[in-house]
Amino acid sequence: MGTIISTVNMKGGVGKTTLTVNLATCLAKNYDKRVLVLDLDSQISATLSLISPHEFAKVRKKRRTLSYLLDHAIAHNPWSKLSVQDIIYPSVCNVEGLELLPGDIELYDEYIVSEMLHKQAIDAEEQEFERVWDRFERILIKQIIEPVVDDYDFIIMDCAPGYNLLTRSGIAASNFYLLPARPEPLSLVGIQLLERRIAKLKESHKSSLEPLNINLLGIVFILSAGGLLGRYYKQVMKRVRDDFYPHQLFENTIPMDVNVAKAVDLFTPAVLAMPSSGGSKAFLKLTEEFITKVEVANTQLMAVG
Repeated sequence: MGTIISTVNMKGGVGKTTLTVNLATCLAKNYDKRVLVLDLDSQISATLSLISPHEFAKVRKKRRTLSYLLDHAIAHNPWSKLSVQDIIYPSVCNVEGLELLPGDIELYDEYIVSEMLHKQAIDAEEQEFERVWDRFERILIKQIIEPVVDDYDFIIMDCAPGYNLLTRSGIAASNFYLLPARPEPLSLVGIQLLERRIAKLKESHKSSLEPLNINLLGIVFILSAGGLLGRYYKQVMKRVRDDFYPHQLFENTIPMDVNVAKAVDLFTPAVLAMPSSGGSKAFLKLTEEFITKVEVANTQLMAVG
């Protein structure tokens, strides 16, 4: 079974998508891993970091995006013809083993979801709406990826900032979550808020037959800089290190590198577009550390189990 990872932070602009696509690409290209990137953000940044807008337009016209699968999950359609395997985009950026489940700018209708769950609660009579919602939240993303989870070494989900239904459902379906952060006060607030929300999410599913077993794989500092600003960043990073155990922090950080930003304009991960840049080399080192962390964490979980 593949390891499922959510990349998430309550705050936007912290390098979440940058981390997702470059980590996934390094895993596939440099470590021969089969990796699926799942774009859960309606901004479709992960999708457009791997395929061009023109290509996305063709994919969307054929309804081969996450939106199609969500529609089927929310309002079951017996006439649905496309499976998750049909929608997955293979060999992204010509990298064997790197695949994409494209996102969409219109993922789901919140009113339809609420109406459907309200009806389920009424039909069940003894169930409260909150319990029905929690169950739906738990299975929504899980049931979408379940048919393919054994086909990959890693499924990495790029979650939307904030804490909407898809972000919560993605977290609930994951084994671990990655927490990218810029060493700035507002980014730290995002870390604290997320930790509280995940603790609450675990608590809400505590009484279910299958309690949530998701753990923080690590905090990754993105786009740290040198000079005077670097000294300030180090002070902020120290505050984070004081609040977390050493194993919950990645030793490798991603430096300020304009080439990483330029790669976005090429709709290609930086590690492919500018492999010799400082940022790309940092992502490669981070990927090596990532693999070690996952192996250690899985071994520990097996020992406990």
